[in-house]
Amino acid sequence: MCRGFLRAVMPGNQTVYDALIVGSGASGGWVAKELTEQGMFVLMLEAGPPRLPTRDFTEHVRPYQVKFRGFGNRQALLERQPIQRLCYACDEFSHQFFVDDHENPYTFPLDKPFMWVRGRQVGGKTFCWARESYRYSDYEFKAASRDGYGEDWPLSYKDLEPYYDKVESLIGVSGSREALEQMPDGKFLPPMNLSCGGQLAREVIGNKFGWVVMPDRVANLTVVHGGRPACHYCDECQRGCYTASYFNSPSVTLPAAARTGRLTLVSDAVVSHVLMNAQGKAEGVYYVERTTHAHGEARAKIVVLAASALESTRILLNSRSSRFPGGIGNSSGQLGHYVMDHFTLEGAGGFLPQFKASKREPRGTPCGFLIPKYVNTGKYVNKNFLRGYRFDGDGSQELYEHAFGLAGFGSEWRSRVRTEIPYYFGMMVQGECLPRYDNYVTLDAEKKDAWGIPVLHIVASHGENEHAMAKAMRNDVMEILDAMKIEDPQPPSERLSVFGKNIHECGTARMGNDPKKSVVSSFCQLHDVKNVFVTDGAVFVTQGCYEPTLTIMAISARAGDYIVDQYRKGNL
Repeated sequence: MCRGFLRAVMPGNQTVYDALIVGSGASGGWVAKELTEQGMFVLMLEAGPPRLPTRDFTEHVRPYQVKFRGFGNRQALLERQPIQRLCYACDEFSHQFFVDDHENPYTFPLDKPFMWVRGRQVGGKTFCWARESYRYSDYEFKAASRDGYGEDWPLSYKDLEPYYDKVESLIGVSGSREALEQMPDGKFLPPMNLSCGGQLAREVIGNKFGWVVMPDRVANLTVVHGGRPACHYCDECQRGCYTASYFNSPSVTLPAAARTGRLTLVSDAVVSHVLMNAQGKAEGVYYVERTTHAHGEARAKIVVLAASALESTRILLNSRSSRFPGGIGNSSGQLGHYVMDHFTLEGAGGFLPQFKASKREPRGTPCGFLIPKYVNTGKYVNKNFLRGYRFDGDGSQELYEHAFGLAGFGSEWRSRVRTEIPYYFGMMVQGECLPRYDNYVTLDAEKKDAWGIPVLHIVASHGENEHAMAKAMRNDVMEILDAMKIEDPQPPSERLSVFGKNIHECGTARMGNDPKKSVVSSFCQLHDVKNVFVTDGAVFVTQGCYEPTLTIMAISARAGDYIVDQYRKGNL
């Protein structure tokens, strides 16, 4: 964990930094590292507090050691975190990594629910992310050229490839090389092992469908890397990691930036808007101290928003003036539009009777298996919808949970509980959400957060393409379960996941070459204000069906190089 570089910046401080970064997560950490290592003095503002492993990490805490035995204080969660508690990773052990919903409200139409999961702390959501790290390919970057829908990214895989290399080399990504055009290989550490169920799936699915079944590519270390020890397989990554064996920015990128002596990080600074001068350039940000509610201004020659996709756009929208009545970066009218989030079908699975045993499989691996996207790549074409989806799954044995369903009593019953541990095989499918103008965010006209800042009103729903894709997803899953000879097979859910539930929200400040159709350039620079950059998922043009975080980090590293180059040339 990074320590020793938290410095207070009091209201009235007149220091003008080379650059100011809002947000300390996956994106902000990479921009800070690139800028400071190349000589720039950087101020980073983070809305939340720092996290201390001895206080906040709970990966080795057992249920009997906590007050509510792992089930959590349901009343408190309902009162303070009614949205956050719906996230799979938010529970009695990890709720501290998620925001207080009453302090951080937002609104949405009753018929279009949106589940906005947020983590405000030094490190952002990198403490509790799922760590899946896949490169995008030109199937994503040039999707519009393939199928005619929407816009291409203003960059290609080749443009981003060296930055993928750089990111993977530092953070450590375990994975296998598969030579797939639609999911490029990278700089991998040895892969995690597949479970017994995963190995069976690789054999059966490979033989029947010809699809690759591979271990997830995850930012968990399988060997010592960069001074960090390998994963010890406790399988509680969402609770923090004492050994820093998975990537989070306070363990990797922020310490690298801090070692330069050119990073000043201020926690508990809730940024409201960007400050503009009479010439139409940014000169800093206005913020509110989280605990005291004192107001302050921070000054810099360059402003980088890396606060997460929707938060960065919220700051831009709130940076209104007579010169920028719709917020800065909004001359195109595109700001806030094209919000995306993956959708999933969950709950599919059943039992593999051949693996029922008296001994549990020695597991703890923080990942399962992946079947990469095949539909609408190569010969696998489905004309009922655009783009595609991928599969995730794994097999496991829970400790004695099956006892609730076993009839009997006494020693015979106890013997059956111990010797008949069932083996469950589960799957989910994740599909791409098309970017649509009518999926958007704007500022709520009335509601404000605990610091008096206007909140977002989010309007987003799944369209016809997602529903058509879901039909094919269900059919494929059931064919897989049938091929696997699953006992008591359960189909996936009929309903698509709630928008936002996957925590992969992207878009709303998309990049492009045409200022009339986009908000930022291929280097994440606002078309309208040249010394303001947005480097997080807000800039995504399309999303594909893979997790966005690795691409966010690669884009951030690339933007960092560009900022340094342009700053040295006097263009900012």
